[in-house]
Amino acid sequence: MASVAALYTPEVLGLATSLAQWPLGTDLPLLGRARSASCGSVIDIGLALDGEGRIAALGLAAQACAVGQAAAALFATHATGRNAQDIAAAEAALARWLAGEAPLPDWPGLAAIAAAQGYPGRHGAVLLAWRAALAALSGARAIG
Repeated sequence: MASVAALYTPEVLGLATSLAQWPLGTDLPLLGRARSASCGSVIDIGLALDGEGRIAALGLAAQACAVGQAAAALFATHATGRNAQDIAAAEAALARWLAGEAPLPDWPGLAAIAAAQGYPGRHGAVLLAWRAALAALSGARAIG
């Protein structure tokens, strides 16, 4: 197992604090929540879609470790313009990578959290934003 210093790098901590750029507002019609069974971290997400079903706006509220928050910031930075199929494919690729079954997925910025692969207790937190988005995109209204 890698050292904790390799997991909580200045880049990860910077990403985690950048999550404040996407506050969860009341103006986002699609709501979803994901919770990590391994650590208890939770992310709530709100989405608005364009006329073609692509993410046009989003907001997040996270109660997660810095790794989960950093992953959520990477999600938020690059989710606009993606549809449900894109998000589902990325979540599946990320889960396969975390399980050691595939290379690092082609989602921009994931190299910043690559050390999380060596920490199975953090895998659920890494996946939270994608899973919350999938819940929102499926029409779930789980917040509240």
